[in-house]
Amino acid sequence: MKAVVFRDPATAIEFADVDLDGPKAGEVRVRIAAAGVCHSDLHVKRGEWDAPAPLVMGHEGSGVVTELGDGVTTLAVGDHVVLSWVPPCGECRYCRSGHEARCQKVATVVAPKGTLFDGTSRLRMGGQPLHHYLGVSSFAEEVIVPASGAVKVREDAPLDIIAVVGCAVATGVGAVLNTAAVEPGATVAVIGCGGVGLNVIQGAKLAGAERIVAIDVRDDKTRLATQFGATDRINAAHGDAEEQLRELIPDGVDYAFDAFGHTGTTEQAIRMLGLGGAAVVVGLPPTGAKASFEPLVLAEADQRILGSNYGSVRPSIDIPALVDRYMDGQLKLDALIWARRPLDEAAAAFADLESGEALRTLLVP
Repeated sequence: MKAVVFRDPATAIEFADVDLDGPKAGEVRVRIAAAGVCHSDLHVKRGEWDAPAPLVMGHEGSGVVTELGDGVTTLAVGDHVVLSWVPPCGECRYCRSGHEARCQKVATVVAPKGTLFDGTSRLRMGGQPLHHYLGVSSFAEEVIVPASGAVKVREDAPLDIIAVVGCAVATGVGAVLNTAAVEPGATVAVIGCGGVGLNVIQGAKLAGAERIVAIDVRDDKTRLATQFGATDRINAAHGDAEEQLRELIPDGVDYAFDAFGHTGTTEQAIRMLGLGGAAVVVGLPPTGAKASFEPLVLAEADQRILGSNYGSVRPSIDIPALVDRYMDGQLKLDALIWARRPLDEAAAAFADLESGEALRTLLVP
């Protein structure tokens, strides 16, 4: 099959022939319908995150199940699925307590080792093993994933749209509804109006937030944010964003989401809070980046800093529910799709993302 292979930041990504072994027990083969290009992929490409290499890229996608490994009873050949880059093991204490986004086996085996649950890979190139990226590797014609990482969804939902549910939508909406549990009537600021940030905004709208302030350095993105539910706009390129926010909401906001993923924006989010507010870190910075805050102010104001991994979702429950919300007209997904490109144009898709213009470019095998 064809796939996009990353070796190291100094080497161009390859569109190459890759061998894919069949599924082992508890795994399934999925034919990819579409795969989204995310900033997490860009972090790897730039060398900003540590990831075992060489690897097949991609962690957001959708497709159709074509083969089952031994013991798989939750899926059938022909099922439409959205891929989850946290495939819950179902056995660790976090999975058993309903906190599947914290799955211990994913955190200690799948992500750091670049393998599936058994510590081995199904991917090979020239006889040498390749690593999986976050247990998915969706920049390919087919994937082998744990059955829990292929979440069955309704068949009338367009696969080339709902691919974005597997990361951008689950991460953004989940950060609001699950991690922060934003209440009706709350005030919310969202820093960064890319694919994840826009989903934070529409998550805040779903939660019933009264004021939703969209903050970005691009007017086109804050304008688009109003379509997703933002009530106010701030261009951070035209003056200090915190000062502009305080002009709109003098007491500060109840929730500030950093959907950009930079130490400066995380620090901004903390400073934007009002009494009892929570800053939620959704966007992910490079490895080793450090932000600072004033603990006394945080304590005196009864404020919190929350990290949000994958929107604190339970994939088997939340992903189908998000697809249902899209089909019911409660979520906008079509407007997130900036472009579609064939798989062999992955390099151009990354250029789209780095330009700052693209929200989500989909790679379609």
